[in-house]
Amino acid sequence: MRTLTLKTQLALGVSAMMLVGSLSTASFAQSDGDSANVDEIISTGTRRKARSAADTPAPVDVISGDEFLNNASSDIGDLLRTAVPSFNVNAQPISDAATIIRPANLRGLSPDNTLVLLNGKRRHRGSVISFLGGGISDGAQGVDIGVFPAIGLKQVEILRDGASSQYGSDAIAGVMNFVLKDASEGATVELKYGSTYAGDGDNYRISGNIGLPLGDAGFINISAEYGASDGTFRAVQRGDAANLIANGFPVNDISVNTVTTETVQYWGRPDVKDDIKLFINTGIELTENVEAYAFGNYATRNVEGGFCFRNPTNRGGVFRGPVVGGLATLRTLDLTDNDGIGCPVVTITDTDGDGNLDTYDPVGFAALQADPNCASFADLFPGGFVPRFGGDNRDLAFTGGLRGELAIGNGLGYDVSGSYGTNKTEFFIRNTINASLGLATPTAFTPGAYEQIETAFNLDLTYGIPMEGWASDLGIAAGFEWRDEQFDITAGDPASFALGPFAAPSVDYPNGQGFSSSSNGFGGFNRSTSNSQGNIAVYGELEADITDAFTLQAALRWEDYDSFGTTTNWKLGALYQLTDSVRIRGTYSTGFHAPTAGQANVVNVTTAFDAQGELADQGTIPLSSVPGTFINNALGNRFSLGPETANNLSLGIAFDLGAMSWTVDYYNIAMKDRIAITDQQDFRGLLVAHGIAAGVFAVDPGTTTSQVLNAINGTTANGFTVNAADFAGFEDLITAAFFANDFDTKTTGFDIVGRMPFDMGVGTSSVSIGANYNNTSVTRVGNLGARRQQALEEQLPSWKGNLAFNHEQGMWRGLVRVNYFGPWTDSGNGGTAIGGEMTIDAELGAQVMENVEVIIGVANAFDNYPDENPGQLNIGQLYPESSPMGFDGGSYYAKLRITY
Repeated sequence: MRTLTLKTQLALGVSAMMLVGSLSTASFAQSDGDSANVDEIISTGTRRKARSAADTPAPVDVISGDEFLNNASSDIGDLLRTAVPSFNVNAQPISDAATIIRPANLRGLSPDNTLVLLNGKRRHRGSVISFLGGGISDGAQGVDIGVFPAIGLKQVEILRDGASSQYGSDAIAGVMNFVLKDASEGATVELKYGSTYAGDGDNYRISGNIGLPLGDAGFINISAEYGASDGTFRAVQRGDAANLIANGFPVNDISVNTVTTETVQYWGRPDVKDDIKLFINTGIELTENVEAYAFGNYATRNVEGGFCFRNPTNRGGVFRGPVVGGLATLRTLDLTDNDGIGCPVVTITDTDGDGNLDTYDPVGFAALQADPNCASFADLFPGGFVPRFGGDNRDLAFTGGLRGELAIGNGLGYDVSGSYGTNKTEFFIRNTINASLGLATPTAFTPGAYEQIETAFNLDLTYGIPMEGWASDLGIAAGFEWRDEQFDITAGDPASFALGPFAAPSVDYPNGQGFSSSSNGFGGFNRSTSNSQGNIAVYGELEADITDAFTLQAALRWEDYDSFGTTTNWKLGALYQLTDSVRIRGTYSTGFHAPTAGQANVVNVTTAFDAQGELADQGTIPLSSVPGTFINNALGNRFSLGPETANNLSLGIAFDLGAMSWTVDYYNIAMKDRIAITDQQDFRGLLVAHGIAAGVFAVDPGTTTSQVLNAINGTTANGFTVNAADFAGFEDLITAAFFANDFDTKTTGFDIVGRMPFDMGVGTSSVSIGANYNNTSVTRVGNLGARRQQALEEQLPSWKGNLAFNHEQGMWRGLVRVNYFGPWTDSGNGGTAIGGEMTIDAELGAQVMENVEVIIGVANAFDNYPDENPGQLNIGQLYPESSPMGFDGGSYYAKLRITY
């Protein structure tokens, strides 16, 4: 472990705090110095006007825009990980499309169990489905929060409670409402540059915000950001690659990253280029009681990372051939397959006895190279290859509406709006092959694109009824929502999905050449499809202060989905003020998450490590497709796909202890029929079992999936008739999975938040503390494998928190923050126990001119890393990729901020 001892870090952290406080040069920017005494007005979790976060039955965190700006990172996900202890996000290297839109978790639940709002309106989902989501996020299709520029945010409101009865699907772990700046004057420009202590990961950002008047009673607020970041590299040489190099293979010729390295395996953050974000927020009062508003955005970015090393001695379907005489062989391309003359056999052996194949038989290999009718991919990639994968992401959205109050009774408030949003990712992969095309294969492909499109219409009404003897009006809210979501798949270029001549069974079946089809690593989509689902919803809410000390809240929501039917959810909440400084609160609610159109219909083939630690083609297919129906039938039809449901209990207390304000909230979330990608099912094995049952085989013939399909075409077993044509596009799959309701979980925990302003004699100072304890247990295993269950239960730390100190004095401000990440288990590396870690961040700002501030800072100041992966030589992974603290080590940055 590359880290200082806990005692040493604490001493250094306290010393840094004392230094910041004594220097007349310091400040801190986690929250405003007197924030503990300020009522933070919110719109999330309640539809009553001018409610503060302290007056709601459910806990709501309010994070100011300034707090986001005064941090090392510019990425919203990383900023939230620092500010909200129950929020987790990591780097996602070698995670297919999840590298492009990183999945994030609130309270240890799936990303699509958290509802995201922008200015109080539902935000459209991202186009990426996390096929490799580290176990916790597998199959999630969450919102792309990475498109939000920090400089454009007024505040972020995080409702830490179930709220499906108020907002609809997804609001199980909570609701995050991103509120855009709405100033009609002023401007800010910020320049930032940063890098890691290791000398990689260079990054820069240029961002700006400006507020302009729109007539005499309106505003238009514009935020923009442009940036880029180089990838980082935290890897060691793989043992098999080192062995190949020692035996003369030209492995070092492989270039895997922008960082110069002789290590073949890429582990680190991806390269991000042309990261553009543009947001506009506008509103104008048309009359005293009518306001028109609109907001929208356009964002693009290019993301590219690496895949796993394809070893030239054992990569199945490319280099590795059948076993001959007990020895592994090199798979050969017979360019004249029908002439009855085979190719020379090239055996592959382990010359040093370490368990790694490392040598081609020189006699056989020389004969192969001399034969004009034969070839192998050792001719094209003699040292193996490492695919480079990425995507171009584009996000576009617009919302517009009218809100105001009608002169009906005590005033009928209304808000009518329409919104449109789309997120599209166009994938690319290079430095790879479609082996079934032989040596004529391209080495760069465009596998296709995913696009999520959402359209919505909302009508929200509020009305207050005076109640005699009550401390407030009875607040009544009601509304209607219509929403349509569409998931489009665009076909890739023909070579990216082609089943070439070297994959199809030859005339002397079952001895076909058996090379893998499609672009290796991420297969292309063989057809363009479009699938959609719509829903309507009506809701009602009641809320009132029965007395000055007692608040009650109730909500009911009914929804009808054209894909699975109706659902009704409800919520009850209460807040009671025991004394002026002690309040207790609690809620109980039901909730749900509906499967998305993408989850129900997506097709994807990727290369990942199987349960035996070998690279294999793994498919995600629709449960309703013919291959999905075949697998489900063979397994006794035990899978289905519908909404997952939840019961959510929250109990909390808020109190003042001296000058410090505290909140402690307990939560209990029981989820049933959770939607997820099932564990990979043995597709080829089930086809073979069908063939045995139908009398085609006596035993497993040991041939490829396509050859098995060819042999059992037209046969019937277990009530299912196989038509090989219906399996087109899936001929190479060894295993396959699909979205289904698969298991139940129970998540319990509590959040602790404390804030205290204090007087150091000079300037203003404050301390804030945030901590989260979270525990998830699988209460019904369903079809989960042991590794996936372990990921759900142990892959996130049970304890996570931070202690932050800030001080402002004159021209100076400073920040010191101590972050703690508790122990966790790395399920992806054999269930390795990873110890807890502490990191320290610091920032110092100087107002060098009236409108100019210069800022320097460090994140992870003492260059801490998680425990090293004990199996690092297997795949070159030096640190666990799922580390909640990241694995880039320390970094530094400098910023120049100009305000007008």
